[in-house]
Amino acid sequence: MIKSIEGNFDHSEVNDLLKKHFVELREASPKGSAHVLDIPGLKVPSIKFWSLWENDQLLGCGALKFLEKGHGEFKSIRIHDNFRNKGNGVRVINYLIEEAKKLEINKISIETGASKFFIPARKLFEKCNFKQCKPFSHYKEDINSIYLTKLINND
Repeated sequence: MIKSIEGNFDHSEVNDLLKKHFVELREASPKGSAHVLDIPGLKVPSIKFWSLWENDQLLGCGALKFLEKGHGEFKSIRIHDNFRNKGNGVRVINYLIEEAKKLEINKISIETGASKFFIPARKLFEKCNFKQCKPFSHYKEDINSIYLTKLINND
């Protein structure tokens, strides 16, 4: 069972995971094509952030940015190294989708990288039925980015 905590950026494990995520994605993305948010960038009012825990161990984290009515963007989805390659990415995304539904979001989009480094992320989102789309919100065409979206049901 996943337990979530909203906005606990100051927890040392969460802080370390986010810093690692930020550094790795900045290094893997060409200048001008890195859209990863640092911790101050995740603390803005238009973003909700959750850390997810399994038996008091940090499983991962993710954020939802509100774009426009009914449309949100996933940001900073990261699985802790101890939980990678075990199907936990799908669990985290499904958890975030349920949170998005509670917030009356019916469309989720995401930007990810186009290089080899991002293949696991792209495969994960494909597995979760996200489909490629045109740039959304503030994004522009960029050969280093891939844009994905999914309609979610708010029953």
